[in-house]
Amino acid sequence: MNTPVCDYLIVGGGTAGCVLANRLSADPSCRVILLEAGGPDDDKWIHIPAGIRYLLREKKHNWFYMTEPSPLTNGRSVYWPRGKVLGGSSSINGMVYIRGQRTDFDRWAASGATGWDWDSLFPYFLKIENQTRGADAYHAVDGPLTVSDRTNRSEVWTRFIAAAEQLGIPRNPDFNGADQEGVGYYQATVGNGRRCSAAVGYLRPVKGRANLSVITGAMVHHISFEQRRATGVRYEKDGHWHELRAAREVLVCGGSINSPQLLMLSGIGPAAHLQEMGITPRVDAPQLGKNLQDHLQLRLTYRLNRPISFNDQFHSLAGKVGMGLEYLLRRSGAIAYPTAQVGLFTRSLPELASPDIQYHFSNYTTDEKTGMPDRFPGMTFSVCHLRPESRGEILLRSPDPGQHPRILPNYLATPEDCRVAIEEVRLTRRLAATQPLADIVAEELAPGPDVQSDEACLDFARSNGTSIYHPVGTCRMGSDAEAVVDPALCVRGVSHLRVVDASVMPTLISGNTYAATLAIAERAADLILNTRP
Repeated sequence: MNTPVCDYLIVGGGTAGCVLANRLSADPSCRVILLEAGGPDDDKWIHIPAGIRYLLREKKHNWFYMTEPSPLTNGRSVYWPRGKVLGGSSSINGMVYIRGQRTDFDRWAASGATGWDWDSLFPYFLKIENQTRGADAYHAVDGPLTVSDRTNRSEVWTRFIAAAEQLGIPRNPDFNGADQEGVGYYQATVGNGRRCSAAVGYLRPVKGRANLSVITGAMVHHISFEQRRATGVRYEKDGHWHELRAAREVLVCGGSINSPQLLMLSGIGPAAHLQEMGITPRVDAPQLGKNLQDHLQLRLTYRLNRPISFNDQFHSLAGKVGMGLEYLLRRSGAIAYPTAQVGLFTRSLPELASPDIQYHFSNYTTDEKTGMPDRFPGMTFSVCHLRPESRGEILLRSPDPGQHPRILPNYLATPEDCRVAIEEVRLTRRLAATQPLADIVAEELAPGPDVQSDEACLDFARSNGTSIYHPVGTCRMGSDAEAVVDPALCVRGVSHLRVVDASVMPTLISGNTYAATLAIAERAADLILNTRP
């Protein structure tokens, strides 16, 4: 039986994989196959923005990873959802659209990721956008990704913005404009009340191309090699084994967890660890799986003294009917937008050159057991440190690809990360105590009034901090010998193999990672096409 052959074989139908499938298949002579372990994105809850509450709690479209217990999180495991569906995490994320700061990307280039500075990436950020505000110096309208504003306003949100301004934080109408610092409303990857995932924006318009094949439910077990050349993959689907060959390149787009896992299963990684797992090392790559970074989120919650939150709307029959009608008739309202609509970027110390703290503010609180809004009025401050110093790692649990790898994020491992966590608690309390926000606060629920000392604030962070779902860095790109991939995203030590996803980021960007991952994939597509024989 002949093994099917394509030009480019893309492993992972997430954010980056969908971009590559679109751009590489634009040439009708170029044969492209996209493999995705999850299923198609045909669940209605994927496309309704409010469906994120369901998607984050189910396992059909979600890898549902858990970190290893750690003393740094007071013995807890931390939940890490990742998309297991076409569109990957872009099909289950919070839809907040943030590019990051210029200095984030310039820092990449300075560290050895040549060609990944802000000026080099900015044209790709423009290429991404279909900006509903229209085109200007910072935005474009011809891209596949719809980026939009929320049209309705909540009293709780306006009070939060006003309180921030009272503390000297400037109003910012565009976090992706000239400057990120300030308080204002997030834009979201939502179009006409529907989620605009990478599968919707990039893959769906081109799935009919004769030269593009999309295979879902395909669990890749390892990459195939001839000597040191990547030639294809072996995968399982519906209990049957299959092999595919790539005439030009194998492109790994599994994300910051699955990409290092697949490379290790294929013999690329720390040699001693691979041998421990019973895997013969092909390339000793000591840094593969290292350099793991994530934004640790602290949630501070408050009970309000009047029924003006989403909690009240959700638990009211009239409120539910109103939300439903607003969505059905106008594709707007609470159902049509993500849960965090208001943002804030500020500095933990005034002398810092740029913001290092981000808020996602919500006019609701949730029950820990059910994930549903509480039956009392509430608000939530979700705050994270944008550029943590702590570094973790991904390790194999076994040579079985069906076994989740070990995730060790190493949160709050440095004095600076601990300092910022304490300041996050104190700054949030200052915001909550500032008018006009203070006027609606009945009581602080978490951490609670008993948590006052620096030690107690840090213990709250260790006991309650969660991921905000931005893991990066485990296949770091750079020019040094220890970098996993070079600036062209080619895996060192082998040929015809690249990694294209958030795992190649040398350091975290200052904000949500969706837009930056799209830009990485857009530039990668150009790099691939420009190096064709």
